[in-house]
Amino acid sequence: MIEPCTVGFPTRELDELRQRLLGTRWAAAEPQDSRPGEYGVTVDRLRALVARWVEFDWRAWEKRLNAYPQFRTEIDGQPVHFLHVRSPRDGALPVILSHGWPGSVLEYLELIDRLTNPSAHGGQAGDAFDVVLPSLPGYGFSGPARYRGWGTRRIAAAWAELMARLGYGRYGAVGNDAGSMISPELGRLEPERVVGVHVTQLFSFPSGDPASWPA
Repeated sequence: MIEPCTVGFPTRELDELRQRLLGTRWAAAEPQDSRPGEYGVTVDRLRALVARWVEFDWRAWEKRLNAYPQFRTEIDGQPVHFLHVRSPRDGALPVILSHGWPGSVLEYLELIDRLTNPSAHGGQAGDAFDVVLPSLPGYGFSGPARYRGWGTRRIAAAWAELMARLGYGRYGAVGNDAGSMISPELGRLEPERVVGVHVTQLFSFPSGDPASWPA
């Protein structure tokens, strides 16, 4: 089942958060002769972060998110929140975007209109996409992960199921940061359906085999 949803931040909780931030009890400043980072995050840095969150405009971001169609479904026992924005152009290629850690779907909001309606941004109408933008399990509006094991492969399998539920037989996959590991895995899981993968980072992890170490 796929259900439409919108974002709503309760005023009472936002007010409580602001009061908690304003009531922060600050630690003593680190010694003036200390090296940067020697004592961890500096008090000045923490003060700047708290000041940023005190003034954060939750309603503006709520409005930006709610400008796009949002939905929730459950896959493999996990709630999944996603944006699904169709292009005004018939036959547009679907693409699923995977955000990074510790990010959210906000990473891609500036891209949605450019992808779905490129001709309005100086591009070609034939380059339009239908955009599917899910919140990773444990992130944002997908809520906490209910079970262990939500690694790269399991998330990729969930995305394959999501695209099947939306009726997409072929599609592209884009990823940033953690999404740069999820999207290639999706291509490996669904080689007949994923027509291309684009990532912003390439990761290479050592196998542990000493023979693979550089000389």
